[in-house]
Amino acid sequence: MRILVANDDGIFSPGIKALAFALRELAEVNVVAPDVEQSGVGHSITFRRPLRFKHTASAGFGEIPAYRVDGTPADCVVLGSRLLGWPDLVVSGINIGVNMGLDLTHSGTVAAALEGASLGIPSIAFSLDASGEELRFEEAARYAVPIVRWVLKHGLPNKTLLNVNFPNRTPQGVKVTRLSTHRYEDTIVEREDPDGRPYYWVAGKPTAELEEGTDYWAVQQGFISITPISLDYTNYAFAEELERKFRVRVPKKTKTARG
Repeated sequence: MRILVANDDGIFSPGIKALAFALRELAEVNVVAPDVEQSGVGHSITFRRPLRFKHTASAGFGEIPAYRVDGTPADCVVLGSRLLGWPDLVVSGINIGVNMGLDLTHSGTVAAALEGASLGIPSIAFSLDASGEELRFEEAARYAVPIVRWVLKHGLPNKTLLNVNFPNRTPQGVKVTRLSTHRYEDTIVEREDPDGRPYYWVAGKPTAELEEGTDYWAVQQGFISITPISLDYTNYAFAEELERKFRVRVPKKTKTARG
């Protein structure tokens, strides 16, 4: 069995190191991660320039093969799966900070798992709540092991990945959840450079409704949140409604008079 471990925080992140070491007991592990932080890049793929894929011995992975890529998290999965042998599982993380609700649309951590799932590989994204003075990556990684073991044994449905968020404390248990309204309320900060020209920072703060059964609610209550995510974004119920509303009758062909 072979596991490909990626992330968006970069090859030197403590989260990916904790996850890689914890998963060694389950399978052969290969690490492929961005050479610099790629948070917030979403599911972008680099195709207008070449990519560098370099073995690195300085990131502290010991005997675990580790490679850095000057690209996105999705790039890492594409290159790792094709250059190191097709993996049985793709895992991404452990991310510094949760990825819940609408965050999934721009999360590089989730994007690596999305890319794995789009390639037909069972995939899991792991993230850790970053509140508190100490980030408990090793503890989160220990709880990741039985989740990974279960997926390796049972697999996942086609075009489906698991999005897992850990509380930054000893979990009370596990909750299977749905996506919350968690998102960032964007604000624009305008400033001027030394030449008097304006530039802008996109800033924001997280917000969400504490609704029972959601990923945000579970983590706030001290549970591990596991949310199954489908790559099929189709709203089938609304599609049927649209079909009824926009159904167009084709006019019957009429005979034309010849003069």
